[in-house]
Amino acid sequence: MREDHEEPVLRIRGAGKSFFGVRVLDGIDLDLHPGEVHAVVGENGAGKSTLMKIVSGVYEPDAGTMEFAGSPVAFRTPRQAQAAGIGIIHQEFNLLPDRTVAENVFLGREPSRFGLVDRRAMNAATAELLAGIGYERSAGIEPTTAVGRLGVAQQQVVEIVKALSLDARVLIMDEPTASLADHEVELLYALVRRLQERGIGILYVSHRLTEVFDLSARITVLKDGRRVTTVATGDATPEILVRHMVGRDLAAYYPARAEPGDTGAVRLSLRAAANAKLRGIDLDLHAGEVLGVGGLQGAGRSALARAIFGVDPFTSGETVLDGKPIRIRSPRQAARAGIAYVTEDRKAEGLAPSQSVLDNALLAGRAIAPRWWGRAARTASVRDLLASVEVHSAGDHQEIRYLSGGNQQKVILARWLALAPGVLLFDEPTRGIDVGAKAAIHDLIRRLAKEGAAVLMISSELPELLGMSDRIVVMRDGAIAGLLAGGAGEESVVGLATGAIPAVAA
Repeated sequence: MREDHEEPVLRIRGAGKSFFGVRVLDGIDLDLHPGEVHAVVGENGAGKSTLMKIVSGVYEPDAGTMEFAGSPVAFRTPRQAQAAGIGIIHQEFNLLPDRTVAENVFLGREPSRFGLVDRRAMNAATAELLAGIGYERSAGIEPTTAVGRLGVAQQQVVEIVKALSLDARVLIMDEPTASLADHEVELLYALVRRLQERGIGILYVSHRLTEVFDLSARITVLKDGRRVTTVATGDATPEILVRHMVGRDLAAYYPARAEPGDTGAVRLSLRAAANAKLRGIDLDLHAGEVLGVGGLQGAGRSALARAIFGVDPFTSGETVLDGKPIRIRSPRQAARAGIAYVTEDRKAEGLAPSQSVLDNALLAGRAIAPRWWGRAARTASVRDLLASVEVHSAGDHQEIRYLSGGNQQKVILARWLALAPGVLLFDEPTRGIDVGAKAAIHDLIRRLAKEGAAVLMISSELPELLGMSDRIVVMRDGAIAGLLAGGAGEESVVGLATGAIPAVAA
């Protein structure tokens, strides 16, 4: 932890950056002290990534100054920043899966002996680095293990060790928990605290305000390329940060829930539905409602959506859709029946990253009826939908990989809305999305329900689950542990999820 009298290890004054005449960063001031976690928050497009790329040498600023360890610096390449002692852990790792942990840590800097790579020395140095942050061999990360055999959290450790091998004094962590399971987040917390104890300053970029308050000492808020404020974490609240980021109060963050009588007939009904991961699922989903699904990681939340959509079909029980029995055996059959599924893994399962915005929006329709969806009128209707959900891009010809997470998610929504589904399954609909884009997604989900769609929404974020749901199903061990009315408290959800309280019916 830093002492008040310590000089900053990193000092930025008046940092600015323009691209093609557009000012994306303007007059940013920021200090980072040894052993401090300094969070940087803001909506997508606020300037967070540009600022981090300036610090790490990816971009050269066109205004302002930067000091590192008390001396002026002007990094022109990432290698220069690394050599000075600045490491960055990207949301998407830069590791070679077929090489060992040690080979990844010392890639391009392998120790040699008699002109050959000294693997014994390399493995020993890696083991020492791992031990230095509390990862002895018993923790399951061996220097000789292929990185591809490690879990996501363990690969993140490898990235951190790689940075430490360069004697990093500053570590940038960009959305470090975006790909982690709930239990892995606690491991990251412990690792961050060990790094603090070693005097390493951490710039922590995250959309998850819970993490920001758990870990940071100070928070800098960026908006539209400018610094709005820097505040001591102890003096801030989520309400204050949201107001700075998006210009409105947290109380207005979620749209109003459905009123009694707003919901209609049962659109989807499950009775004793089961497969290898689920058992005895009894559930009714009504037109006009948002039915939330909560529970711990691995409790069966995603398995439920995947079974309904035919990815991992139910093998027993009964499914009734709009009053008619149906056995869904594939996603194509589900889509034709009017069921849409927005997967939790947007990048791996929801997008064709090298294809255009328009092509991604047409994927579902073309998979069901390629000739019909190849017509110009269909293409025009999808363009209208992209505009209606307010996708911000350089045009529908732009490759979707270059869009923000929120805009990518809107394209996926437009894809399914083009099919006019009666049932929509959302699995972590706002994961990795900034607070402003989240609000837009929430408004869209509520609007769809008001228009008569039946929405099943899975979320691991309790505020979102409680704020959006008309009713809440809580999963535990592949079964429904209980059903709660809208407006239920966090204690009830957590109690049902953990087994601390018995099942409760709405």
